[in-house]
Amino acid sequence: MTKDALTLYGVALSSRLLAGTAQYPSPAILADAVRASGSEVATVSLRRESGAARAGETFWALIRGLGVKVLPNTAGCRTVKEAVTTAQMAREIFGTPWIKLEVIGEDDTLQPDVFGLVEAASILTRDGFQVFPYTTEDLVVAEKLLGAGCEVLMPWGAPIGSGRGLNNPYALRALRAHFPEIPLIIDAGLGAPSHAAAAMEMGYDAVLLNTAIARAGDPVGMARAFSLAVEAGRLAFLSDPMQPRDMAAPSTPVMGRAFTGVARA
Repeated sequence: MTKDALTLYGVALSSRLLAGTAQYPSPAILADAVRASGSEVATVSLRRESGAARAGETFWALIRGLGVKVLPNTAGCRTVKEAVTTAQMAREIFGTPWIKLEVIGEDDTLQPDVFGLVEAASILTRDGFQVFPYTTEDLVVAEKLLGAGCEVLMPWGAPIGSGRGLNNPYALRALRAHFPEIPLIIDAGLGAPSHAAAAMEMGYDAVLLNTAIARAGDPVGMARAFSLAVEAGRLAFLSDPMQPRDMAAPSTPVMGRAFTGVARA
């Protein structure tokens, strides 16, 4: 464990990249990509488990074999009742109080229903869950989620699967500045390693990725690229990068430079 470990609900993690497990071309590529990413946490949808046919047993065995901590999610849920029920089923199946809480409110952007999200988070935290809410970058919503008992926030960078990167850097910086002690994880919308590096340079604690890796031409290579980008962005943040300025500043000192002018009579 490194000195710069990420701690989520009391669990210390060396890696600041969380991996999704959907949309991969094959189980073997999924496994290789997760390993290449260095991730210690993998998100898993309950929809992969079929209670009657046990259709998810092979997939679940693969995830267990990776030795990662499972973060079940309520992907696709559109009501508080559906999200809460799915979370309760996930806790029973996966044996963890962790839940990535999604309550989707709009079909085109898959934007979270923040009112339902806060309500569901309140219910689940009272029931002993450790909630990772997929939310927007709104400061008021963030306050409400923390008040509901969440200890981690997962604001979107852009709509799920869009690959647009950080759509609203101003609001994301404000969120980071407003909650300096709260673990903040960018979830959704990242498409390139540079997007992940930018988020980490802002001071975000981690990123969660799925589509950008799973849909790449070489998912394993892309997983490694994102891993390096997250590491580079974190190191840059800790190293206190220079701030942009309007005017040029010479990198070579002017004092002591040779004078080559021609003397005038």
